[in-house]
Amino acid sequence: MNTAALPQTPLADPLAGLRGYHLPDPVGWWPPAPGWWLLAGLLLLLAIGLSWWVLHRRRRRAAARQALRELDELRTTLETDQDRQAYVRGLSKLLRRFALTRFARAEVAGLAGTDWLAFLDAHGGAGRFQQGEGLLLGEAPYRVDSEIPVERLGSLVEQWIRSNQEVRT
Repeated sequence: MNTAALPQTPLADPLAGLRGYHLPDPVGWWPPAPGWWLLAGLLLLLAIGLSWWVLHRRRRRAAARQALRELDELRTTLETDQDRQAYVRGLSKLLRRFALTRFARAEVAGLAGTDWLAFLDAHGGAGRFQQGEGLLLGEAPYRVDSEIPVERLGSLVEQWIRSNQEVRT
């Protein structure tokens, strides 16, 4: 065969017919990988648990907040009318009502006199109800004495309420 008879063509570039680089589509953000789903689920459970804890704690302390508000009202009333016996009676009632919200009714409702003061000491009074100014809870409503140390008694009641903010079961 005679190669001279074939037309001479310049050598064509064999790569000229290829397409350029073809990159894959970028990875989308949706759907997330399984690890992100797990993280989102854990964060959701954490948020639910934290919300429940905050609400539960707030409800448990609602009685203490209310009692402290009533104590402030009693103090305001004392400043206006200077009736120390009424103030001490109000403190006694407030303590009794607050104790009934915090402790079992059978444990608190029947207490009176020294048993009541012993209960208050046993639950945060540190001996100040039977040995200190807390004794006035039983005596002051019947005293004519105008020298009742109501400020110390009020601070004792406030301290007792604050130390018993949490519900005991």
